[in-house]
Amino acid sequence: MQSSSEFQTPPPGCPAHADGNRESLHGPEFATAPHAVYERLRKYGPTAPVELAPGVEAELVTDYATALQILQNPDTFARDPRRWRALNEGRVPLDSPVLPMMMYRPNTMFSDGATHLRLRQVVTDSLAKVDMHRVSRHVDRVAAYLIDQFSIRGKADLISDFAQVLPLLVFNDLFGCPPELGDRLIVAISSLFDGIDVERANEEMAGALFELVALKRRQPGDDMTTWMMQHPAGLTDEEMVHQLALLIGAGTEPVQNVIASALRLLLSEEHIAGGQHGAGVLVEDAINEVLWNSPPIANYATHYPVRDVDVHGCTLPAGSPVLISFAAANADPSLSASRQTFSKRAHLAWGAGPHACPAKDPALLISVRAIEKLLNTLPDIELGVPADSLTWRPGPFHRALNALPARFTPVRTERRSAGPLPPQQAAEAAPGPDEGKRRRGGWWSGFLNWWKV
Repeated sequence: MQSSSEFQTPPPGCPAHADGNRESLHGPEFATAPHAVYERLRKYGPTAPVELAPGVEAELVTDYATALQILQNPDTFARDPRRWRALNEGRVPLDSPVLPMMMYRPNTMFSDGATHLRLRQVVTDSLAKVDMHRVSRHVDRVAAYLIDQFSIRGKADLISDFAQVLPLLVFNDLFGCPPELGDRLIVAISSLFDGIDVERANEEMAGALFELVALKRRQPGDDMTTWMMQHPAGLTDEEMVHQLALLIGAGTEPVQNVIASALRLLLSEEHIAGGQHGAGVLVEDAINEVLWNSPPIANYATHYPVRDVDVHGCTLPAGSPVLISFAAANADPSLSASRQTFSKRAHLAWGAGPHACPAKDPALLISVRAIEKLLNTLPDIELGVPADSLTWRPGPFHRALNALPARFTPVRTERRSAGPLPPQQAAEAAPGPDEGKRRRGGWWSGFLNWWKV
């Protein structure tokens, strides 16, 4: 592992970057085998030139020590994308699919200095008020509701039927969403994740959040939206909407990916489950393995050097995007001898420094409780396809499965008379292929009605 002095006094020049070649982080090859790409990138040193999408160039940090150095040095590496020189000079396609994840928004992720401290304090102080026992109970209820929707069928896609929807329903409760607004948010956010009519989905999400803020101004509640609104920092309605949008996006996609990837391990890897489905510490072990080896957000935390900076002989120009590869840094070969003695949380999956994820503890709680509820309710659940046939969503930022088919003995669950279901009844109850998409529009109101029964 390189030392700080080596970071500060690099040799001149950057010969490894002189050939102008850039590894692609988009397309099927990277999605299929990202660690093979990271291994090739290591030949450039701690940072390497990559292409995030056609015409969008960046530098990717693959070294653990260098990643920490950048994450913990906001005076030199800023987060505000308005410093992005290539974008300001018109050299980045404005219709690029990666721009929505990189463009400036007035939220805590894309701000620096006093502005960042003010916005982040609102988030951290409000999160500190969250009752984790309430969250646990709500996760149990939401998981039971979702399982109830497919348990009678004997099969499910554990992403579209479970992992994708569960964090959205949990956040609807935390933010105090009424039924109609909650349904609209789920449709909009799901469309954003699926890349369906993104511009309209953004407008729908913003509209629903402005309505939620207006509602909480009139009718405060015991929820995150109200606590953020009442914070001494005095956020405007626009600031409120941007912080809520960030919390929803940053709180749902990573949790979805953690749940799905951990379930993939638990349902397919004997060394994780110990020959049977895990519970308690075994679930936590599976999640820890995911966070080390397949972090849900693989490459992100875009930084912009405030001046030209030398990193081990390579110059990172001012205003050029520098991304942290949490996945590659966690797999840094220099850690191999010491990883066994590392704290379980020494991985970088949640970031580090002033922009580290403020909601990692609720995210872990949601993931563990959701998986435990699923495995305890459906004890014979197994993968519905060979593990090596599973595919991953393309994209430079995330590590996310396309689908996670599973099968199990059909059962009636809590809100149906419990017990196994005869095969013919299970077949008759099986929905059509578009049932999940139709249900998505009413998940939140459906859950609230289900819970009242």
